[in-house]
Amino acid sequence: MSTIKQAMAAPDRANENLAQKIEMAGSFSHEDPVSSNSSAPSDEGHEELLAWSRIRLTFRDAFSEFFGTFIMLLFGDGVVAQVVLSEETKGNYQSISWGWGLGVMLGVYVAGKSGGHLNPAVTLANCVFRGHPWHKFPIYAISQILGAMAAAAVVYGNYISAIDAFEGRGVRTVTGPTATAGIFCTYPAEFMTRTGMFFSEIVASTILQFVIFALADGGNTGAGALMPLALFFLIFGIGACFGWETGYAINLARDFGPRLVSYMVGYGHEVWSAGGYYFWIPMVAPFFGCLLGGFLYDAFIYEGKSPVNTPMLGLPRLFQFRRSVWSNTYQDPMSSRV
Repeated sequence: MSTIKQAMAAPDRANENLAQKIEMAGSFSHEDPVSSNSSAPSDEGHEELLAWSRIRLTFRDAFSEFFGTFIMLLFGDGVVAQVVLSEETKGNYQSISWGWGLGVMLGVYVAGKSGGHLNPAVTLANCVFRGHPWHKFPIYAISQILGAMAAAAVVYGNYISAIDAFEGRGVRTVTGPTATAGIFCTYPAEFMTRTGMFFSEIVASTILQFVIFALADGGNTGAGALMPLALFFLIFGIGACFGWETGYAINLARDFGPRLVSYMVGYGHEVWSAGGYYFWIPMVAPFFGCLLGGFLYDAFIYEGKSPVNTPMLGLPRLFQFRRSVWSNTYQDPMSSRV
């Protein structure tokens, strides 16, 4: 009986084996020899791809902040260039506010994997009030500055012919009726005092961080998935309402990176000395403003974990020199990660 069953099953097994051979003949397996004319990737190329994937993962935050800031500055400096060089025939001050708002919105979309800070002062506020790892602060800040520099260089390269036509071939000025240095970084109005410059930047930066924390607060109305769009309106509003006096840099990377590029392409030492050496104010004031904005929001509105909502505002932790403490500012040592 068993012999009969085996005999009946034999044709089925033969058909299965034949089908498998036909299927294998129609496609290459990992072990099949590939002819020299085949376009299939080699094992070496596959290993290189995996190696780049590892690099991309390792530097994900750096790449994210670099390109997010790059996009922000492309639109921001780009719109200023178009308005200035066209002598306001292709836009006006409100166009600049729109352009910067769009730049921030699109930059945040690009840099979503890292949180879309795009601003060293915003990163610092997140380290202080939201437990963002301290060791990431220099990585974020350097990436943001480099992204801003790269964008300024691209904008300069794109508009170099227009700058030559506007100022004169090879002429690069910081002040005067045909100055173009303001395309890349901010300069204060002539009537501004040193105190007024500093105060103006602090006010705008405080508003920036206060509203960012409000938009990100799940316990408040929050912006959720509409965060980038909400930031568009925030930046547009700051520019439209508080931008005239100093140009609302509110961001070290946005101002210092392009200022350095403008110095390197020939605008000279005046990029540092103009406005009574104004250049240091947009480098320093945004940090004070963003810290103040974060403090005000946490002190009066925020109900989540924050050093402001701990005894003595969390100041005793500043003297606890342990890695578990300095990884962030408020998490319990048992739950902190570095």
